[in-house]
Amino acid sequence: MSKIVLVLATHNRGKKREFELLFKELSIEIKGLSEFQRIPEFEEEGSTFEKIVINKAKFVSRILDVPVLADDSGLVVEALNGAPGILSARYAGKSATDYQNNHKLIEEMRGKENRNAIFVCSIAISKPTGQVLTYTGSCSGIILHEPAGTNGFGYDPFFYYSPLGKTFAQLSVEEKSRVSHRGQAIRKLKDDFKKVLIWFEDR
Repeated sequence: MSKIVLVLATHNRGKKREFELLFKELSIEIKGLSEFQRIPEFEEEGSTFEKIVINKAKFVSRILDVPVLADDSGLVVEALNGAPGILSARYAGKSATDYQNNHKLIEEMRGKENRNAIFVCSIAISKPTGQVLTYTGSCSGIILHEPAGTNGFGYDPFFYYSPLGKTFAQLSVEEKSRVSHRGQAIRKLKDDFKKVLIWFEDR
């Protein structure tokens, strides 16, 4: 079976590596947006992770005329009424770095006894026709007062995953993929893969 090219709607190399690992047993070649000529910037629209990824996948797929996978993940913190939520990537501002987002999170959490949080990931795959499939995963953890670990990206150094006794930033890529919100969403997609292959071919 020849490999299907699936474009991942991100320039984030760390995220691309995670998806490549999760898809390694399947006949899928993952490409990031950096492998294409510059496309118009997507303005995120939607009130939920799922709505945002559906809109983004459709937008990029229509422009590139190939199947596109978009994912939107974020941190939902109980004590902050669900923040940063869909604003996770730009919590401290539109061009905020991971350090700035994490700094704001810890400042907002100062004095909070409830440290419970959930990482959520929604995935949408769109064909150029506008047809979409969606998958969602989530993972519960605790927000630490101090960072631990150097792997991963985003809020990983502060997200403590109790079953393994480590933060996401202390896990290897393989360990994180087995338990993460993104890993769960991808496994749902993989379980559906035969249907997805047929869906890809159905123009």
